[in-house]
Amino acid sequence: MTFDRITMNPAQMNGQPCIRNMRLTVKRVLAALATYPNHEQVKQEYPELQAGAS
Repeated sequence: MTFDRITMNPAQMNGQPCIRNMRLTVKRVLAALATYPNHEQVKQEYPELQAGAS
Protein backbone atom coordinates (compact mmCIF):
# COMPACT_ATOMS: atom_id res chain seq x y z
CA MET A 1 0.00 0.00 0.00
CA THR A 2 1.35 3.44 -0.87
CA PHE A 3 0.30 6.89 0.26
CA ASP A 4 0.96 10.01 -1.80
CA ARG A 5 1.49 12.19 1.30
CA ILE A 6 3.98 9.87 2.99
CA THR A 7 7.49 9.68 1.54
CA MET A 8 10.64 7.82 2.54
CA ASN A 9 14.12 8.96 1.61
CA PRO A 10 17.17 7.19 3.10
CA ALA A 11 19.08 10.50 3.00
CA GLN A 12 16.44 12.39 4.99
CA MET A 13 15.54 11.90 8.67
CA ASN A 14 17.40 8.55 8.73
CA GLY A 15 14.92 7.09 6.25
CA GLN A 16 11.91 7.52 8.52
CA PRO A 17 8.54 8.04 6.81
CA CYS A 18 7.91 11.78 6.41
CA ILE A 19 5.06 14.00 5.32
CA ARG A 20 5.52 15.04 1.66
CA ASN A 21 9.34 15.16 1.74
CA MET A 22 9.28 17.63 4.64
CA ARG A 23 11.46 17.13 7.67
CA LEU A 24 8.32 16.21 9.59
CA THR A 25 8.07 12.53 10.44
CA VAL A 26 4.85 10.55 10.49
CA LYS A 27 5.79 9.45 14.01
CA ARG A 28 5.88 13.08 15.19
CA VAL A 29 2.49 13.85 13.64
CA LEU A 30 0.91 10.78 15.23
CA ALA A 31 2.40 11.71 18.61
CA ALA A 32 0.97 15.24 18.27
CA LEU A 33 -2.47 13.85 17.39
CA ALA A 34 -2.32 11.61 20.47
CA THR A 35 -1.18 14.49 22.68
CA TYR A 36 -3.61 17.18 21.52
CA PRO A 37 -7.24 16.01 21.65
CA ASN A 38 -8.25 19.20 19.81
CA HIS A 39 -7.04 19.01 16.21
CA GLU A 40 -6.99 22.83 16.04
CA GLN A 41 -3.99 22.73 18.37
CA VAL A 42 -2.22 20.35 16.00
CA LYS A 43 -2.94 22.72 13.09
CA GLN A 44 -1.41 25.58 15.10
CA GLU A 45 1.66 23.50 15.94
CA TYR A 46 2.10 22.26 12.36
CA PRO A 47 0.45 24.76 9.98
CA GLU A 48 2.01 23.04 6.94
CA LEU A 49 -0.26 20.01 7.42
CA GLN A 50 -3.47 19.65 5.43
CA ALA A 51 -6.60 17.89 6.55
CA GLY A 52 -6.97 14.46 4.96
CA ALA A 53 -10.00 12.89 3.42
CA SER A 54 -12.46 11.51 5.95
